[in-house]
Amino acid sequence: MKTIFSGIQPTGSVTLGNYIGAMKQFVDLQHDYDCYFCIVDQHAITVPQDRLQLRKSIRSLAALYLAIGIDPEKATLFVQSEVPAHAQAGWMLQCVAYIGELERMTQFKDKSTGKEAVSAGLLTYPPLMAADILLYKTDIVPVGEDQKQHLELTRDLAERFNKKYNDIFTIPEVSIPKVGARVMSLADPLKKMSKSDPNLKSFITLLDEPKTIEKKIKSAVTDSEGIVKFDKENKPGVSNLLSIYSILSGESIDDLEKKYEGKGYGDFKSDTAASVIEVLKPIQDKYHALLESEELDHILDRGAERANAAANKMIKKMENAMGLGRKRR
Repeated sequence: MKTIFSGIQPTGSVTLGNYIGAMKQFVDLQHDYDCYFCIVDQHAITVPQDRLQLRKSIRSLAALYLAIGIDPEKATLFVQSEVPAHAQAGWMLQCVAYIGELERMTQFKDKSTGKEAVSAGLLTYPPLMAADILLYKTDIVPVGEDQKQHLELTRDLAERFNKKYNDIFTIPEVSIPKVGARVMSLADPLKKMSKSDPNLKSFITLLDEPKTIEKKIKSAVTDSEGIVKFDKENKPGVSNLLSIYSILSGESIDDLEKKYEGKGYGDFKSDTAASVIEVLKPIQDKYHALLESEELDHILDRGAERANAAANKMIKKMENAMGLGRKRR
């Protein structure tokens, strides 16, 4: 059985873009693959965090993973910092990575531009991400389009390590959904939907109340043409809503275009909001129940045990390949 790994940071709120771009796939994938879903809290501290809020966010994200349909009997759900091998492997891969290729990462450029100082962790984030993936002999990494560059570097580091030391790493493939891989901002459809956007109307979170969702979609930027048609170049706002509606409802974009022919944007936006609310309501109900139960922590404990067992085997291989530790007589 092939292995899948995916990690999400426990910072801020999980957006509809995160769900459509990555998390929605997980529910189907867990039935056919050996899945590791990781809450990457060590990545979160590359920028300052409030410790109490971070711990709260870790449990919250774990509850959301389970609420969307992740089955802890079929998939391994765990917290990154509870598996020390991630930091160990991250350091070893830093020693394989080159400063120049790390400085060329788009996300590093975006987050460091204009700052007087940034943490070294922000620069060396990609080797830690590579470690997350490579520790589990990962075959496939389902991600949003914005992470593709990091995955290409992961492949480069794995190939470099295999060639220089020993052929121990599986070279992972990237899986990006064809529709809805990059959900755009509701306020500016030329930008990706982001939880860090200061404009709260630009994104929908998985925990937004129905009235909030309805207001945000009704205020979403479209155009003055009044025609529901998919055209990313000339109608990015309408195209973004069509993508969201299609992937959540299961109706094709062609069928949606026919459905709203001659109807304008009012009905279209109302129905798009209704499709989002219909999908998110059961997720929210299960989330709140899990957050108040002891079951959540038991699931994470078991996940950490399974992840440690797998990751420690790879760490031993990495250490042996690089000559670390003593040779026992």
